[in-house]
Amino acid sequence: MSKLAFLSDEWIAQATALQAEYRERMPPPAVKMKMNQLVTGVPFGSGEVKMHIDSSTGTATMGSGHVDGADITVTTDYDTARQLFVDNNQQAAMQAFMQGKIKAQGDMAKLMVPPPPKNEAQQEFEAKLKELTE
Repeated sequence: MSKLAFLSDEWIAQATALQAEYRERMPPPAVKMKMNQLVTGVPFGSGEVKMHIDSSTGTATMGSGHVDGADITVTTDYDTARQLFVDNNQQAAMQAFMQGKIKAQGDMAKLMVPPPPKNEAQQEFEAKLKELTE
């Protein structure tokens, strides 16, 4: 598997395919919601990436662009997004939030629900996502 730039179109396509491969084996999301994300300071393209995570059906799906009817919209910078998505560094997320690097609009209660415990499939998925990322 070749390494791809985080949040490039190719990375999003591969990450989405990888997520689909593991979706049925992952623990269910802690909360059902639609979350739009805006990542700024992206070192390519227009400098920002719009994406979403939709767990409103009971399984999480990631994709490009924003969805209608989002419960929350989160804006963050590229480095923080990488720490969250690729490194899965929850401590960095808390620090970034306290420093104002993560801004949220909408139902904050849904964002604050702790994630469920990871199972083996989730750990495999996260390792492969790291492997995929430059």
